[in-house]
Amino acid sequence: MDLFRNFCRESLDTIRAQGRYRQFTPLQKQADRFPHYIGTDGREILVWSANDYLAMGGHQAVVEAACDALRAMGAGAGGTRNISGTSPAHDALEAELADLHGKDAALLFTSGFVSNQAAIGAILASRPMGAEHRWQVFSDEKNHASMIAGIKSVPADVQVFAHNDMVDLEARLRVADPLAPKLIAFESVYSMDADIAPLAAICDLAERYGAMTYLDEVHAVGMYGPTAGGVSERDGVADRIDIIEGTLAKAFGCHGGYITGAAEVVDYIRSVAPGFIFTTSLPPSTAAAALASVRHVRADHVRRAKLFERAQTLKARFDAAGLPRIASESHIVPLHIGEASLCKAVSKRLLEEFGIYATPINYPTVPRGQERLRFTPTPLHTDAMMDQLVDALKQILATSQRLAA
Repeated sequence: MDLFRNFCRESLDTIRAQGRYRQFTPLQKQADRFPHYIGTDGREILVWSANDYLAMGGHQAVVEAACDALRAMGAGAGGTRNISGTSPAHDALEAELADLHGKDAALLFTSGFVSNQAAIGAILASRPMGAEHRWQVFSDEKNHASMIAGIKSVPADVQVFAHNDMVDLEARLRVADPLAPKLIAFESVYSMDADIAPLAAICDLAERYGAMTYLDEVHAVGMYGPTAGGVSERDGVADRIDIIEGTLAKAFGCHGGYITGAAEVVDYIRSVAPGFIFTTSLPPSTAAAALASVRHVRADHVRRAKLFERAQTLKARFDAAGLPRIASESHIVPLHIGEASLCKAVSKRLLEEFGIYATPINYPTVPRGQERLRFTPTPLHTDAMMDQLVDALKQILATSQRLAA
């Protein structure tokens, strides 16, 4: 134990020296004042980096649905769905999510991380072509850690293709064992670079080479597409993707993850994935809140349009101010800083001097030298809030050469 404690201490010292030590910022969300939070000193803090993209976490319909379910069914699920039964809230939410993506079935997990890890792991543990053939996985190099965890959980032949590079992906598919089952794993919106995958082109390659497709839509579901089904709905390719995974914790403002797909595929994963079988299910109140949110968001075209208008406005204001904005195809607005301790210092000054919170994004989340602040404007971020943010960033970055000292 002493040996391991010394290892931990030395590792933490190294992380601190590199400016990568992560400290939580105590912030209390205000449901009726979002995006304003309360800091430990009682100050009101304007938050610019929450993933509650549509500000649904405090929406009255969502809160009331949670309260009603909490009063009726209590605080927790009481166990797994095998042990304690499945509540009507779980079943109704899964039906709604399957319909959202145009799939036969859906399966809830306790988080988006768990849904990726458990579902991908269950797929790769199967042997649909016989025991002598392991899965061949083609994974975008910028896939989320949860997808990588699922891929690494089971022995498979893994090919990492260059980010959104269809030439590289096809070259790898072309030389793959034609008898082995194949899986292409990718995201729609990549949250750190704020770019979007060419979904139709990936589907074309998957069909040409007989590969199964697994799409992570966590940073797109609820926002993109005519009924908020994500980029796959927007691009008209949802029916060509075998498994669509999403989250309830971002645009829907609640908690939990899920997969959708063909009935027998979802049922198989439900039956074999340890990450589902042995984990207490979502509280019924959380499922009820998420159901209310999904139903509201699908019909609230104005709210979703406002999100994209706000994102475009912030991008334009950053550009007009000469701030080092990273090009973005999506609603996420990253700002390049380029050094870990400097990124942390900029974030600290924003908070302490201006009452603004923006998370510093450092290695290993992004490569060294690509450290950034990541801004996620919501429909409730006003022009005045943007003026305040831009003025603060201009003041801080004008003296940035002294921040890291």
